[in-house]
This record gives sequence, structure tokens and C-alpha cells, in this order.
Amino acid sequence: MPETSLPLAEIDAILDQVLAPWVRQLRLRAHSVQPDGVTLLLPFDEAMRHAGGVVCGQVLMSAADTAMIVAISSALGGFRPMTTVSLTTNFMRPVTSGDMLVQAIVRRLGKTVVFGEIALHGPDGKLAVQATTTYALL
Repeated sequence: MPETSLPLAEIDAILDQVLAPWVRQLRLRAHSVQPDGVTLLLPFDEAMRHAGGVVCGQVLMSAADTAMIVAISSALGGFRPMTTVSLTTNFMRPVTSGDMLVQAIVRRLGKTVVFGEIALHGPDGKLAVQATTTYALL
């Protein structure tokens, strides 16, 4: 389990400075920090919906991937270049509107490989998306 964690302001700085410009358009923000991970707030925007009226999977997967980057950075005490090796996502229930919480937990922080889990909760607090990830530290 990671022994380091970053303050919320540093997490927001990573979100503002490290991410690609289109990912920053999601407006993710630090919500809380836990010893083994972070929780981000994904504010709802009508542009996130696809023609079916639900928040599209690409938004949810991007939020999950981003939250894990931040969780790993927090565990390391700061951002370090990394890349996603795998992201397996299970969409458990649709979200049609409202802010979501994205909780990323670092399960194993190795020297070059990191394993984690992400849970996205809808505005009703129910689990909407569950993902597992593997990252390579560069």
C-alpha cells in the first residue's frame, strides 16, 4: 500500500498541467485523498451524453484512466511519466445526468508496474462503472 499522498491542491495542479487539453475539458477536480488512492469529481455537462441520452463510455473511461494517473502520482509523491498498459471497464448502470465521483485505488505499486481499481459512482451514489488497470512507469 502506498505511503505517500498529495494534498488536493497538488492533485488539481496535476490535472491542470499534465493532462492533454481535451482531457482537461472534462473539468475533473480533486475531491478527496485516501492513503491508497484519490477520489475526483467529474462535473456533469450535457456534452457528455451521446444520442442515447446517457453519458458516453469514452467520457467514463477517460475519467477512470485520469483518476488512476492521479492516484499513482499521489502514491509516488508527484507526477512521473507513465503509460496505460490495460484498462478493463465494466459499465454496470447508465448515468443520464449529475456529477459523478471517480475513486481510484492503487492496489500494488511496483518499481515499474502499477495495478489499480477504479469505481465511478453516479449522483445517486450507486456504482455505475468499475474498472481495473495496469500502468507502466517510464
